[in-house]
Amino acid sequence: MNELSDTTTTILRLKKRVQKFVEDREWGKYHNSKDLAISITIEASELLELFQWIREKDLEELLKDADKFTRLEEELADIIILCFNLANTTDIDISRAVMKKMEKNEAKYPVELVKGNYKKYTKLRDDIAS
Repeated sequence: MNELSDTTTTILRLKKRVQKFVEDREWGKYHNSKDLAISITIEASELLELFQWIREKDLEELLKDADKFTRLEEELADIIILCFNLANTTDIDISRAVMKKMEKNEAKYPVELVKGNYKKYTKLRDDIAS
């Protein structure tokens, strides 16, 4: 297999790879949007579990641990695979959806209002108004 990376692999290629995996196993009948959404949440919980009880000062050390980093990669991959599967099932164009949402986020979180600030944007707007 060619070396894959974010710089050389398209979203479409990944979506097709996930689709083939599902089709080869005849799992499509089980992969409805509800169950895929539930599975994404379950996998996200497994990702969170890796960070449970880790103090912020210990995060860098956690990421340097090869076994834990591999688990992090795998849990993130599980989530992304399920997201691709959900996009395939619901005929969502991921690139278009992400770009549309980024445009909304840019309007909702204007740089001049939120840059370097952890407060929720509604709180910042309230602060400015008062």
